[in-house]
Amino acid sequence: MTGILVLHGPNLNLIGQREPEIYGSVSLAEIDQKLITRGEELGFEVRTFQANGEGTLIDALHEAQDWAYGVIFNPAAYTHTSVALRDAVAGIRIPVIEVHLSNVYAREEFRHKSLISPVSSGKITGFGWRSYLLALQSLAWMVEEENK
Repeated sequence: MTGILVLHGPNLNLIGQREPEIYGSVSLAEIDQKLITRGEELGFEVRTFQANGEGTLIDALHEAQDWAYGVIFNPAAYTHTSVALRDAVAGIRIPVIEVHLSNVYAREEFRHKSLISPVSSGKITGFGWRSYLLALQSLAWMVEEENK
């Protein structure tokens, strides 16, 4: 079974409670369960992980290249500030899809710039928790294309 890491950045453990008008009312545990279930349907073993610390996220990215086909990554606030995470994404040899719950381009100006996007395989933003499912489907298409 093909492995996929879903990596959630800082404060995403508060999804469902924190600013539901922006991030929705579905909890992180519910999102993770939806991804695991859908992943199984697509033939993926989905592992989920959330961390608030930059170094822990970097370690998870490094470790993923040993077992995962790809990563679905919501770097949250680090999207706009972390050169270290940008370099970690650039340094691993597996696809990384950047994901955001909200439409970052409809929000504050500082959220419009991503340090992660230029080194990602793609970016999905603005579809709430479904952004993660769209990224999972995208990785499935990438696997399918590689196996042709």
